[in-house]
Amino acid sequence: MVVFALLCTSQIIVSGASAQTAKVLGARLGVYPDYTRFVIDLDQEVDFTYFLLPDPYRIIIDMPEIDWNAPPGKVTSGGGLISGLRYGLFKPGTFRVVLDVAQPSLVSKIFSLPPGGGKPNRLVVDLKPTQRDAFLTASRQSMEAYSARSRNDTSATEQSVDVAVQSGRGGEEKPLIAIDAGHGGVDPGAIGVGNVYEKDLTLAAARQLAETLTASGRYRVLLTRDKDVFLKLRQRVDIARKAGADLFISLHADSIGNPKHRGASVYTLSENASDKEAAALASKENKADVIAGIDLSDENTLVQSILIDLAQRETMNLSATLAANMVSQLAQSIELQRRTHRFAGFAVLKAPDIPSALFEMGYLSNATDAKLLQSPAHRKKIADAVLRAIDIYFEKHKF
Repeated sequence: MVVFALLCTSQIIVSGASAQTAKVLGARLGVYPDYTRFVIDLDQEVDFTYFLLPDPYRIIIDMPEIDWNAPPGKVTSGGGLISGLRYGLFKPGTFRVVLDVAQPSLVSKIFSLPPGGGKPNRLVVDLKPTQRDAFLTASRQSMEAYSARSRNDTSATEQSVDVAVQSGRGGEEKPLIAIDAGHGGVDPGAIGVGNVYEKDLTLAAARQLAETLTASGRYRVLLTRDKDVFLKLRQRVDIARKAGADLFISLHADSIGNPKHRGASVYTLSENASDKEAAALASKENKADVIAGIDLSDENTLVQSILIDLAQRETMNLSATLAANMVSQLAQSIELQRRTHRFAGFAVLKAPDIPSALFEMGYLSNATDAKLLQSPAHRKKIADAVLRAIDIYFEKHKF
């Protein structure tokens, strides 16, 4: 057993981990008077590192890519100092666990346990409450060490090559359509009726749309991700711009408190939201990087704030045209909201030179929408309608 009793960390590595992909067998919480314990059961020992992020308070644990298909049980709803849990592929080769903590908390112990007493390998994390100043100090020290490691890690800059997939025959004489499956990896997005994850449905819909567009023979297609992996909002835009995409469509599915509310809608960029619901949705979607345990203090202005200048006005007008086409064609096939085309400041729509739309395919908080979005036949209806909308767009705006 290797035990670390630290208030913060520069780097934590457990030696002796196998080169084979580890599998998670389960996870659990233990709540005690003066600390909270989080345990991951594994079929083998794994290397790990961790760091702390404030506002909101989070404990981030990174490890080599692992297989976590086992249900997390009640851990995701939290307990004790832990208010929530998220996990998933952060980038190729790195699996991330994010512990939301209800108050400033430090890692008092983090250690691995070998099999014994009928129990498998375990990764154990003990948290204890602290004051904000102490948390900020520990966070700063851990992030300095994390940044130092990242400078020597080229996988982060190579990520778009690893996860973006392009399809369709023909050269630049065919328009390139970027399809962005919202969320992914450590960011599950909305969790709906029947515990369905938005990240899984957006990927399934993106694959169907890519297949439909490619089969038409009229378009090349770029998927920003083709597997369950996290991408920063900025990376999604960068992938499309570097590939020279002609259109960008980001797929999502929302969840709200009213289970009766259903229907699809299409959003385009505006610094002034069309209504309070659109503003709230944009605010939620723009927090995807925070959810995944990203430190945004040094992010460039592409994600945090873009002033819309005259050069972007034409792109915004073309985006509105694309959205109008999508609404007219989708209305023939699926249920839409009454206010179908809306506007808000979505970070993922802020490419200054690519007409872009964000498509909310329905509400996972609604049983009917959640069931439909899990249906391949329904996703094919959506894809066919979007294909028609894109055809109309390029009829008016010759490529």
